[in-house]
Amino acid sequence: MSISSGGQPGDDSSDSPFRNPVFNHPAPDPYVLKHLGEYWGYATGFTGDGRAFGIIHSTDLVNWAHVGGAMEPLPGGMGCYWAPEVVYENGRFLMYYSVGVETWMQIRVAVADNPAGPFVDSGHILTREEFAIDAHVFVDEDGARYLFYATDFLQHTHIGTGTVMDRMLDPFTLAGDPRPVTRARYDWQIYDPNRTDRGGVRWHTVEGPTVLKRKGIYFEMFSGGNWQNPSYGVSYATATEIAHSGEWEQAGDGERLLPILRTIPGKVIGPGHNSAVRGPDNRQLYCIYHRWAEDGSDRVLCIDRMDWAGDRMLVLGPSTEPQPAPAAPSIRGLDAARGWRSARGEWMVEDGRATQTARGSRGVARLEPERSSFLLEVNVKSDAAAGVGRFGIALAGAEGEELHVVLDPAGRTIGVARGEEILGSIPLPEDFRFDVFHLLRLDVNCRLIHITLDGAISLWSGTIGGAAAVIDLWCEECAVVWAGLEITFGWEDLFMEAGTPPTMAGWCVERGSESGWRIGERALLFSGEDGVIARKLPAESYELVVNVRLARRAGSRYGFIPAMNDAGEGATIMLESVERGWMARLRDPVTTRSFHFPAGFDPYIYQQFRFRCQGGLWGAYWGAYWGEELIGMMEMPGAPERVGLLAMGDVAFDMVRVTALGGAHR
Repeated sequence: MSISSGGQPGDDSSDSPFRNPVFNHPAPDPYVLKHLGEYWGYATGFTGDGRAFGIIHSTDLVNWAHVGGAMEPLPGGMGCYWAPEVVYENGRFLMYYSVGVETWMQIRVAVADNPAGPFVDSGHILTREEFAIDAHVFVDEDGARYLFYATDFLQHTHIGTGTVMDRMLDPFTLAGDPRPVTRARYDWQIYDPNRTDRGGVRWHTVEGPTVLKRKGIYFEMFSGGNWQNPSYGVSYATATEIAHSGEWEQAGDGERLLPILRTIPGKVIGPGHNSAVRGPDNRQLYCIYHRWAEDGSDRVLCIDRMDWAGDRMLVLGPSTEPQPAPAAPSIRGLDAARGWRSARGEWMVEDGRATQTARGSRGVARLEPERSSFLLEVNVKSDAAAGVGRFGIALAGAEGEELHVVLDPAGRTIGVARGEEILGSIPLPEDFRFDVFHLLRLDVNCRLIHITLDGAISLWSGTIGGAAAVIDLWCEECAVVWAGLEITFGWEDLFMEAGTPPTMAGWCVERGSESGWRIGERALLFSGEDGVIARKLPAESYELVVNVRLARRAGSRYGFIPAMNDAGEGATIMLESVERGWMARLRDPVTTRSFHFPAGFDPYIYQQFRFRCQGGLWGAYWGAYWGEELIGMMEMPGAPERVGLLAMGDVAFDMVRVTALGGAHR
C-alpha cells in the first residue's frame, strides 16, 4: 500500500549561486520568519497601498516576491512604523512592532491568522518608556519568553539608546522589569556627536537586538551607530545566564575588534539591523540584514551565512561576490516519490500536506531513511483536541528498539518513551491547541537524539541502542495533518556530552589510540602523538565545517581529510608553523600547495574551516573575521566514503558538521 498523491509541489531549490542584494527593493530593518518550510519577510515603513510594513515571500531564501502591506495604520496620524517582527504562536501570527512620531515610540502587538496578513492591532501596548523600539521575542529551552528591545538611557556614561530585556507573562504582557542588556560603550556606536534635538548631547545608539543560544551561551546581536552612516554595523554581546545580574559582555570595541558586519568602502554601505533564520536545510543559519542600495535610494535585503567558532560569532559577509545557494533538504514532502509509504491507515497527500483520515484506527506513514544521522522537521495538527486519541513520531532501530514522541491531548502532555518506559514528559499549557500546527524537530546523530517542540523548547536528549532505521509518523483514534516536512542528511557534533565515547556519534579511530580521543570541556579532545578519527559520509556531495584550536603544547598540529575513499586515502590539509607565522599545506600523492594565513592568525583560539565537496573536487575555506577565504582546491579520491580529522599533540574540536548537498545520497 502506498501513499496516494493529489499533487505535491516539486523541490524548487537551485544549486545556482546567489548574489546580494537578494531583494533589490526597499526592505529596511528586515525580519524573516520560516513557517511550514517557506519564508516570510517583513520590513519597516509603508507600501504603495498605504498599509504599514511590507511583506515579501520566498521558498528558498533567495528569490523573493512582494506580497503587500501587513496592516492598516492606526488612527491618530502616527507616521513611524518601524522594525516589525512576526512570531508564530499556537496558531496565531503575532507582529511586534514600534509605532509613534520618532522621538516618542511604543511597542505594540498585531495579530493575524496567516503570515501574509492582514494583521490587526490587538490594542495591547507592551512598553511604558517614552521611547521603545525594535522588539525581539526570544524563547528559551524551558519555554520561557523574553522581549528584548531598545530604549533610551539619559543617565548612562554613554548617553543614548541601548537594549533591555523583560520577561513576557503572556504574548501581550511584560513583567514590567526591563533590565539593561547592552548599552553604548564605544565610539563606533556614536549616532550623532552633537544631537541638536537632544540639546546638543553626544548621542550613542545600540539597537536592533536578535538573540540566539548556542552551547549554553546567549548571544545578542545588535546594531550600533547611525543607520544613515557608513559607520553603522552589527556586533554582539554574550552571557551565560539570560537573567544576568549586569550587562552582557560586548565582543567588539570598534578598534581592536571590529563589528562582525560592517561597511566595505566602495562596495557595501551601512549593513545592519539584522535578524537570523535557518536555511532550507534547517541546519545552516543565515543573517538577514539591510544595506544601502548602490544609488543610495533605500535599504535593500541581503543574506549571508552565519556561524560560530567556539564562543566567537561569525557572519560570512557582507558578501558582494556570488555565494553558494542555500542547501536544500535531502527530502521534502511525504509522497511516495520521496520514499514514504502507508504502513497503516488511509493517507492522502495534497499541496504538500499529508492527511490521515481514518479516525477509528491507527495510522502510520513510514520512511526508511537508510542514513544513521539526519535532521527531521515536521509540523503536525490533529482533531484529537477533543481528548480522544494520540499522535506523534516514532524512531525504530535496526534491532527493533523504538523511541516514541507522544502528544497526548487527554493528559495535555508531550512526552518521549522507549517502549513502556517514559523517558521524559512535560505538561502543556491549558491554552495549547492541538488543532493548529506545531513544529517537531528531531536531531538524530547516530545514537544521540535531541528533540524540540516549536523550534526552541527542549523535550529530551539521550541515546538509543542502535542507529534509527525507520521513521514513523503515527496517530491513534484521531485524524492528523502533517506539513512542511524536511529531512536533511548529515550531522552536527557539538560535543556537549562529557564522557560520552565518540563512537556513540559514529566516529571511528583510524590511527592512534582510542584513549587519545575523548569528549569533555564542550569539545572533542585529542592528546597524543598522532591520531586520526573518521565518520561515514551521508552523500557523495556534502559540506564539512570544522571548528578547531591548538592547546599550547610544543609540536601540536591539526588537519583534515575532507574526502576519504574506502581504503582511507585522500588529500590532506595540515596546519603548520613556519617562519612567517602559520600556513595550511594541501597535499595529495602528486601535488603540494600552500596557503599562508595573514599576520594575527591565532591557532590557539577556535578557527573555522569549511569544505565544499562536489563534482569530484573539494574546496577548502577559512572563516576569516572579514568573511571567508579560499585556501585551495583538490581532487576527491573517487567516491568519498568518510571524512577524517587529524591531530598531533593537544587539539580541541568545538564542532564538526556535515550536511548533504543536492544530488545522489549514499
